[in-house]
Amino acid sequence: MTTDPSRIRKRSVTLSGHRTSISLEEAFWDALVRIADRDSQSINSLVAEIDRSRTGNLSSALRVFVLADVSRNAASTDQEPPADPSC
Repeated sequence: MTTDPSRIRKRSVTLSGHRTSISLEEAFWDALVRIADRDSQSINSLVAEIDRSRTGNLSSALRVFVLADVSRNAASTDQEPPADPSC
């Protein structure tokens, strides 16, 4: 049975030594875990980093962070289309 990626689930993280809960869709949480793994950091340290620079709601800041990361990675992998061999 697969999990619905749009299902919102509460999770607990530690920020500045205090436990706090965040509500986040499975897809965004999974992406955060992958980013933390890629950057060799814990999920708590990644969330704390995002928390320090946010201006609004933490869950929204996490979603925007994931979107920005995906956008940066997509832009860095974009390549020029192959040249038309008929030219």
